[in-house]
Amino acid sequence: MERISGDDGVVVLDGGLSNALRDRGAVLGDDLWTARLLRDDPEAIVEVHCAYFRAGADVATTASYQASVDGFVRHGMDAAMAGALIARSVELAHEAQARAGDELATEAGGAGIRRLLVAASVGPYGAVLHDGSEYRGGYGLRIAELRDFHGPRLDLLAAAGPDLFAVETIPDALEAQALVPLLDDIGIPALFSYSVRDGRTCAGQPLADAYDVLAGSTSIIAAGANCSAPAEIEAALLAATAATGLPGVAYPNRGGTWDAAAGDWHDHGVPMEQLVLAWLDAGARWIGGCCEVGPAEIAALSALLRA
Repeated sequence: MERISGDDGVVVLDGGLSNALRDRGAVLGDDLWTARLLRDDPEAIVEVHCAYFRAGADVATTASYQASVDGFVRHGMDAAMAGALIARSVELAHEAQARAGDELATEAGGAGIRRLLVAASVGPYGAVLHDGSEYRGGYGLRIAELRDFHGPRLDLLAAAGPDLFAVETIPDALEAQALVPLLDDIGIPALFSYSVRDGRTCAGQPLADAYDVLAGSTSIIAAGANCSAPAEIEAALLAATAATGLPGVAYPNRGGTWDAAAGDWHDHGVPMEQLVLAWLDAGARWIGGCCEVGPAEIAALSALLRA
């Protein structure tokens, strides 16, 4: 397996896809969320990926977080089309990778540019429920049932050829127990991040125990937390790096509280820019943003990290 490492420097991740799409006029009210645009407006997704690359991101995270075959079928598509749309999320990110790469090369006058990567987003089971379960966990499913959910989607994404997986917003160590063997069987490099709250996973497990689940994985190349309040990230990084010995991954939201009924964020907290240096000290080497973090914030983050 070709390994992609953050050891030699910091890799800048992108920001939230949903907020960037909304800023361009997209309506994301149903349970398909950003995945609906894979069918309805794929160019909007490409443009957001390009905007993040132009802002300084090294990674485009695909619009597959909330995508599932069952979810598309519930919206009137057959299974073949559903599978094709999941694969399309990777194809669109590769299109943006090529387009932005050409633009950056032209601006650089033929000089070498930074490597641009496509990360296939693997959201938790709770994401497809569209009820905020990714911030609670405890779905009442057994490991085998979670494995049955994730396995086919991982295969579809892998077949589309991403550079890596971004397994993100996982609220529960039980779900990690289902995912890690699947990831290792596929062998594509993977970032793995929990959603955390009050120094524990969102399902309430101690962070040390949760990150122990990832230790020894042959595919996971960085571990940490995402879509959590910025103030929660440092403790998660310390626990992740201690348990796994891997570089840390950190991409919080803006620090708000997700209102599942309203489908929006409230009560924003400490800006992540004030905490980035502490994350570096805690071992973070893959750093970006999640919900409510847009291209402007990623541009500022990129400038700070590359100063």
